[in-house]
Amino acid sequence: MLEGILIGLSTAFSVTNLLMVVGGCLIGTFIGMLPGLGPMSIIAIMIPVAISIGDPSAALILLAGVYYGAIFGGSTSSILINAPGVASTVATSFDGYPLARQGKAGKALTVAAISSFAGGSIGAVLLMIFAPALATVALLFHSAEYFALMVVGLSAIAAFAGTGQVIKALLMTILGVIMATVGEGALFNMPRFTMGLMDLQSGFGFITLAMAMFALPEALYLVLDPNRSKTESGNNEIKDLRITKEEAKAITPVIGRQSIQGFLIGVLPGAGATIASFLGYAVERNIATKEEQEQFGKGSVKGLAAPESANNAACTGSFVPLLTLGIPGSGTTAILLGALIALNVSPGPRLMVDQPEIFWAVIISMYLGNVILLILNLPLIPYIAKILAVPRNFLIPFILFFTLMGAYIGQNNSTELLILVGFGICATVLRFADYPLAPLLIGFILGRMLEDNFSRSMQLYDGIGFIIERPMTMGLLVLAVILVVLPSYRARRARARAEGVADGD
Repeated sequence: MLEGILIGLSTAFSVTNLLMVVGGCLIGTFIGMLPGLGPMSIIAIMIPVAISIGDPSAALILLAGVYYGAIFGGSTSSILINAPGVASTVATSFDGYPLARQGKAGKALTVAAISSFAGGSIGAVLLMIFAPALATVALLFHSAEYFALMVVGLSAIAAFAGTGQVIKALLMTILGVIMATVGEGALFNMPRFTMGLMDLQSGFGFITLAMAMFALPEALYLVLDPNRSKTESGNNEIKDLRITKEEAKAITPVIGRQSIQGFLIGVLPGAGATIASFLGYAVERNIATKEEQEQFGKGSVKGLAAPESANNAACTGSFVPLLTLGIPGSGTTAILLGALIALNVSPGPRLMVDQPEIFWAVIISMYLGNVILLILNLPLIPYIAKILAVPRNFLIPFILFFTLMGAYIGQNNSTELLILVGFGICATVLRFADYPLAPLLIGFILGRMLEDNFSRSMQLYDGIGFIIERPMTMGLLVLAVILVVLPSYRARRARARAEGVADGD
């Protein structure tokens, strides 16, 4: 291992590879800031450039830099204009955007940058130490375990609901799962619920739905409420960029926990940064004190640090199955796998032995890339945050342009624009009715994976016997039940305690 690290250091610190890291991070960060152009799109565009370089180490370092740079920068549009263009930054907007509305956009971007850096760095260290062992553990997870993992994700939905809104959150989650069934299913390769429209054969696009749930209603709110373009403090002056000692003390354990949890989720092929960010947010809210829980969704620094640490650590973790097993853990790493094959590199157990310079150079460059991203992003925060100071008559067209562009680029289909507008109007009405929109999007994202893995498990085990036959599946489902029951139990205990105090008075 030590010999491999030394080989990786000498490869990663060559002039060419340093330029690749810086270039990849810059491209990824700026593309990540644009809603609709996620890491998958930009990596696909960059593959011909990477192949033309010729050197597999330099090419993979460039593509990896673009990948985690895009995730790092993806939080910006979520925080500033409530437009998460990538699934893994949806949870970032839950507390990031409320902080920006409170005139703390600079603070929110600082917390996001530090959490992203810490998550990515801890992930890189864990990747260096545990990659071979974790690859073996990842092989223990099959369709049944992934199905149970999706159930765990959905059972934590109460964390995304406000006080007294659990039933509304549950209804929105079910609606999201129903919407995920539109298009071709995993069990039967036939279109469902498409109403005869060919454009719906592959289902609703995530980007379209994300923009319709968050960005478009925000633009409509700006039209309906002229004062919304101003921060709650009454002016758009960018200040308060630094985090206080108390805030640093509060987010440090959150970053530590969610970096480790996010990395472990990222290691599982098919789980990825999205589930890591949602579970990270849910776990931190569930273990927080009652006073802290009430701040989640209203501008909690813990609620912002948790998903940012988790999704960046998960991105690093996703390289474990890619490099050690040759199994892509997500759509983005599937594209990276294609790039590796095009460069005549065979990822798998032999990669560490046959081409250690590639394996270790990529890992070293990840840590280096996170340092570069922090150095690049922190000085730019005051300037990036000034987007909120843009006058309303400019901000509305700006949001609408990126919303429409993101939806169209996501599918290259003009029908997506009609779907976007229709869902956007419905989402605005639901917001007025005080229904939480985040559970709908979570239900939609996890619903597809839930159905796919449940269908595969049913086919393999000829029924639902896999729940009993696989102890890990049963364990995860028990955890899901606990996550559902625990908030109700805690609320009932708190209510009984309050009534006891009242009786004592």
